[in-house]
This record gives sequence, structure tokens and C-alpha cells, in this order.
Amino acid sequence: MRLLRDDLFIKISGITTEEDALFSIGLGASAISFDFLPSPWQISPSHAHDIVRRLPSGAISVGVFRNELPERIVEIANTIGLNMVQIDGPCSHSQLQYISERVNTIIRSVSSDFDYASGVPIPEADYLLMPDVDDYENLVDCLEVFSDEALRTPIIVGGGLSDLNVADVVQNYAVWGVDVRSGVESTPGVKDPARLGAFIGNAKWAFENSLVPRRNDEWFSL
Repeated sequence: MRLLRDDLFIKISGITTEEDALFSIGLGASAISFDFLPSPWQISPSHAHDIVRRLPSGAISVGVFRNELPERIVEIANTIGLNMVQIDGPCSHSQLQYISERVNTIIRSVSSDFDYASGVPIPEADYLLMPDVDDYENLVDCLEVFSDEALRTPIIVGGGLSDLNVADVVQNYAVWGVDVRSGVESTPGVKDPARLGAFIGNAKWAFENSLVPRRNDEWFSL
């Protein structure tokens, strides 16, 4: 299920503490996400549950999974009360279909060389996150995709973003949302308040001063 919104979706990923979660939402982020996969940002479902319970009304929570059983993904998402799940790594269409029938919204992360051109390439996914690695060179490789008018699935810009480059991407490409993890951190798992605030502020400014037409209504109607 896609979200009906006319502003920029801003997701702060790799949340490991309640303080960072509440600060992110307080600064104007749309969503925070938790890594339930091996990484420097990994968090337990029980810890994430405690944080989700303290989020203000309207805040969106996302769980990120990789190489996890579909049944386990659904169980964690529904137990915690997550609004979205993000699927990284290999996952078949049948597995995605199983998940999509049991959770609210699916974000599917894809690589910079993903073949998106024909129709809806992943019908089970509500949103595509590109690129799937936290690397600026991969982000640059995606810029042509972001400007393609043939895109049929809303795009969230993923890895490689920071407070220094988010304005350029949002202002010049009709993306639906942005996602940042290490680009606003002092150390892995610890958000830098100044960089976090700059990222959110720069992203919002760029959206309000966009140089390209936005496609939110068109994407929602597809």
C-alpha cells in the first residue's frame, strides 16, 4: 500500500537508540528504520519494539531485512507494529507476494544496474530504494534512472546520500523520498545532530525549490 502524501518522504536508517529516533522525527523526518540484519546498526526486535512504542503519532517505522524467512519478517513486522518493511538482498517474487499480503507496505532495495524499464518490474513492491549500497559512486550511477519519465514505481534514493549532496539530488530529480544512514553519523550507529538536522533541512528546502515537476500524485494513482 502506497502512502498518500504531497511532501518529500525522509527516512533515517540505522536507528539504534530511542534518542536518535525521537530526535529524527522531531527534526521533521517522516520515518525511522531498524536493521534486523547483521550490520553495525543491527538491533533486536524487542529493542525496536520499545522504541516504536514511544514514537509520536504519525511517525513511520520501518524494518530492514536481508536473507530472512518471509514468515519471520511478517511475524516481526506485525508484532512490533511496523508501518513498512524493507527487503534487501535475494528474495523471490513468491516470497515477496507472501509478505505483501500480510504487511502494509514493502520497500524493495535494488542495485544501480537494476532493469526497471518495462512496466512495474516488481509488482509486489510499493517503492524501490536505489542504490542498495551506501556508496556515492553507485548513487551517481542511478541518476539517469531517477530522471527517466518511464519509471512506474516511486523511487527512494538510498545509499550514498549525506547532508552535503541531498539537496542537489532532490532539487534535480523527481524522486519520491530519500534515505540516509552513515551519511549523517559521527560513528556507526550514532547520529550526528548537526549533520542530521542539515540533511533534513536541505532535503526539505530542495523539495520546496524543485527544478523538476514532482510525480507524487501520478505515482499514487498507478
